[in-house]
Amino acid sequence: MNDISARDPAQAALESISGWHAHIYYDPRATRDRAERLRAKIAAAFPDAVIGRWHDAPVGPHTRAMFQLLFEPALFARLVPFLAFHRDGLAVLVHADGTGDGRKAHTDQAIWMGEVLPVNFRNLD
Repeated sequence: MNDISARDPAQAALESISGWHAHIYYDPRATRDRAERLRAKIAAAFPDAVIGRWHDAPVGPHTRAMFQLLFEPALFARLVPFLAFHRDGLAVLVHADGTGDGRKAHTDQAIWMGEVLPVNFRNLD
């Protein structure tokens, strides 16, 4: 930790980021086909991103069906704009991993594209 991060908790959190998560939300009956197309595009364009399994029901703090991406900080500048341009109306949440505060990562420090969905806080504590 450098002198700045010792005085600034936000800087310390930035320095602790070990990776990023993106959650792509869909409705299993109405928009899964769009999610499948986006998932295929991500797999082709970003082979280093780890694509999680399908969750057709809410899981953890997520209140809608989704699949998750895990990616290294080096991919952020390319992958996040890619999601913005290819999400096809789907809601996307992007958040840092490794900061030690899951609640803040999914709320105050979250990046949303499209609809901002509620978060199940009971599963973040």
